This record gives sequence, C-alpha cells and structure tokens, in this order.
Amino acid sequence: MPSPSRETPEERVDAEASQLPTPVRVQLLATEHWSLLATRGMTWSEVMSRITVHLTISSAALVVLALATQATGFGVAFHVLSIGLTSVILLLGTLTGVRIHNASREDGALVLGMNRLRAAYVQMEPGIAEYLVTSQNDDQAGLMMTYTMGIPRSTVSHVMGSTSMFIHIVNAIVAGALGALIADAAWGEAWATTLAGLVAGVAFLTVVVEAARRSFARPPLDSRFPTPGGQVPWRGV
Repeated sequence: MPSPSRETPEERVDAEASQLPTPVRVQLLATEHWSLLATRGMTWSEVMSRITVHLTISSAALVVLALATQATGFGVAFHVLSIGLTSVILLLGTLTGVRIHNASREDGALVLGMNRLRAAYVQMEPGIAEYLVTSQNDDQAGLMMTYTMGIPRSTVSHVMGSTSMFIHIVNAIVAGALGALIADAAWGEAWATTLAGLVAGVAFLTVVVEAARRSFARPPLDSRFPTPGGQVPWRGV
C-alpha cells in the first residue's frame, strides 16, 4: 500500500507550476507584471491629484486671508482667521504627507514584486540578464537599483528629491507660519514671533523625517532573491 504524500499544499502547487510549459509560465508572469505596473501608475496618479488639491486649497486660503486683511486690518479678526486657516492647511498637508508615505511604501513593494518577476524570467532564460537595466533582486539594494535604473545616485540625493520630502518641507513652512502667528497673537514681539516660527518649522520637519526614516529602514517585503554582496557598489551616503 503506497504511503500517503507528505507534501504541503504549497509544495504541490510549486510542483504543478514547474510542469507548465514555458510559454504559459511566461504569460502568467507577464500578466502579473502588467498588473503591478497598472497599480503603480494608478497609485501615483492619485497621489499627484492629492498634492494638486492640497496646493490649490493652500493658495485659495492665502487669497482669502489677503482679502480679509484688506477689509479688517491686522487686528483680532486677522489673528483668528489666519490661525484657523493655517491650522486647516497644516492638517490637510499632514494627511497628504501620510498618504504619500503610504504610497511610497506600496510603491517599494510593487517594485520588489516586479524584481521577483524578472528573477523568474532570468531563471527561465538566463541569457536575458545582460539586457536588463533594472534589478532582479528583491532586497534593499535591488530596490535602489531598479529606482535609479543603474545610474549612480547617493541616498541623500534620492531622499532630498523625493515627493515625500517636497510635501514635508511645504508642511514645515506652514507649521512655522502657524507657530509665528500664534506667538504674534500671544506676545506681539518680533523676536518671539521669529523664534516660535523657526522652532515650530524645524520641529515639524525633524519629526516627520525621523518617522519616515524609521519606516523605510524596514524593507516592505522579505527578500527571496538577495543581491550578491547585499549592496549596490556605487551607492553613496
């Protein structure tokens, strides 16, 4: 009497998949590849729309504040309206920054997923590896290799030019303006207003950048196809 199979369901699926003809396997992988590309495109389209809405609202709030100031001057009404509008802009900007952060994490996972698919292509046809300009490795080094298309770029340059840093700096400016407005309403001294604005802006930027750094220090996916050596040779600090 034959002994019962001890294969797990995952092992049986892998065994069955390995028996598929190569053209079928390529078609299945290509379908998944295009699905990830479409998801990535829709994600960043939505993010760009969010940024546009936020900047439009911010511009409209400045116009409203300018018109109201012409009518009421820089008295109590100005302080109430300016602090209220700036608080709303900062709240919306913070929420937009959170969405961009989440989208960046999702984008990293999508890129790593496509790297894995390229690893499968190379396994089926090793000769295509020399024609790829993006990575077939799903670790942090492979992620950066795909993002930069093999072009030398330091981590600082990548971070400073990112969409997340852009919105964080905009929000830090708004946070600084809010701190200055509150200090001006409370004390009315130039030194206090300046100091409060600087402290608020720098503190906000420091907090959000540190939170993002800790989040991105963890790879979005566990690596199955690590880069030999584990590091991009030209990657700077």
